[in-house]
Amino acid sequence: MKGSRKRTGKRLLTAVFLMFAACAGWVCAGALEQENEIRQAEASTKTEGETVLLGGMPVGIYMETDGVMVLSTETMKGIDGGEYEPAEGLVRTGDYITAVNGELISGKSELLDAVEHLDSENVVLTLQRGEETMDVRIRPVECEPDEYRLGIWVRDNVQGLGTVTFVTGQSRFGALGHGIHDVDTNVLMSVSGGTLYKTSIQDILKGQDGNPGTMEGIIVYNSYNILGSIDKNTEAGIYGTVDRIDQLFDEQIPIETASTDEIETGSATIRCFVDNELKEYEIQVTDIDRSGSEINKGLVIQVTDPELLEKTGGIIQGMSGSPIIQNGKLIGAVTHVFVQDSTKGYGIFIENMLDQVK
Repeated sequence: MKGSRKRTGKRLLTAVFLMFAACAGWVCAGALEQENEIRQAEASTKTEGETVLLGGMPVGIYMETDGVMVLSTETMKGIDGGEYEPAEGLVRTGDYITAVNGELISGKSELLDAVEHLDSENVVLTLQRGEETMDVRIRPVECEPDEYRLGIWVRDNVQGLGTVTFVTGQSRFGALGHGIHDVDTNVLMSVSGGTLYKTSIQDILKGQDGNPGTMEGIIVYNSYNILGSIDKNTEAGIYGTVDRIDQLFDEQIPIETASTDEIETGSATIRCFVDNELKEYEIQVTDIDRSGSEINKGLVIQVTDPELLEKTGGIIQGMSGSPIIQNGKLIGAVTHVFVQDSTKGYGIFIENMLDQVK
């Protein structure tokens, strides 16, 4: 993840508006009373919030792309000694290859197998480019006798560590608070699905100004360590279903979520897993941006807890998704660290995350 501010890893909850009848400048009094009642009910519901299980636990993440993601194209030398770039101008970085000659594919191995068994001079690739689906015709290059290549670099999965923010009463979880982008293209990855795994944190590299730290862990990809499934990768985080709640939570702590209007600058805590211990650490909410211009940067926070500063230097990669708690309510999750000041970072409003699981 590159850029001046790293990820650590827009919509507000939809309000319901009453449409009432009006004719020739007058409004039915009954309609006005009904409107007021509904507004009061909405305000009451919003204030009460939703109760979820409080997270803070690190997890292993494995997701497969929806098709094969194109990273770039390249020039190759053909068997005749010529230089060729067959996919140039036809395939773009960030495209997803979903079929070859009309046959659906889901991974790199299927794409390679299809290219190895070409029986014509041209190959038709079906691409997903944003919301558009298209077919492009490419002439493969023969690089060795009967060995053909398309000159396309691709990826079909992503793996890493993150933190679970919450789990709802329907076993739906939210994590990271920001989307997973391809490390080479910075494009939000379109995923067909994924798996949540138990992980073991082995080491923490302490962050410094100009060089954010990171958590290092081990993920064993077997059925014993599976915690649940992932079905969404959005700019507001990753989401799915937890199947083994008892394996994820040593202690199940219910907590009420706060509306964005309840959040204030001042003291708060973040809950994260450091030195094999899950606990809360003191922070300050220094700024609040309710404009919604960036879905995962509504909060600016600063770590003030001496213990956490000593152990991590502030916010480190792997903390993405760590719950932010204020006045006894869950208000959001950590999403980014400031590269030039590892004590500071961004957070996402919990309302934006809850919107993704409803």
